[in-house]
Amino acid sequence: MNRGSGGPPTVLIVEDEQHLADLYTDYLAAAEYDVVTAYGGEEALERLDREPDIVLLDRRMPVVSGNEVLAEIEDRNFPCRIAMVTAVNPDFEIIDMGVDDYIVKPVTRGELIEVVERLEMISDYNEQLRQLTTKKLKRNVLQLEKTESELRESDQYHRLQSEISDIETNVDSLANELDVEEEDLRL
Repeated sequence: MNRGSGGPPTVLIVEDEQHLADLYTDYLAAAEYDVVTAYGGEEALERLDREPDIVLLDRRMPVVSGNEVLAEIEDRNFPCRIAMVTAVNPDFEIIDMGVDDYIVKPVTRGELIEVVERLEMISDYNEQLRQLTTKKLKRNVLQLEKTESELRESDQYHRLQSEISDIETNVDSLANELDVEEEDLRL
């Protein structure tokens, strides 16, 4: 995956209508994303070997449906973010679907880029929470095992406290951004 290398995330577009797949690819490539295009569910299953960071998945496709591609992603435990981009109007079954977002076609360039940015933000938020938890657990162990004096005198402990504070600020900021975007979607 590209995220670990600091590059743009890899976005897998799964769309059986070639003109839409090519259009979405052009939109995201122009926004400087690393885009992989699959013209249907079968091709998507082959392209999953690249372990995409984000998947934009059409739901209704012949032969291998979006639901089947989603099930395969879940079976392989890929840590990717997924949005259904489909003409199928949502019903309550989306509650149990393993997707992060659900967009109903037609989709504009701006909407497509917004959903990818939102999914990136969710990934960043989850990673920040993971780091925060790890650092807090280490801090808790040190607080149990070291004296107040040892903690006060340790530069490493102060650095850890500072890192925790910085990550908490980042997590709060990302949570606020996600809340604002959620409010914008309701307008």
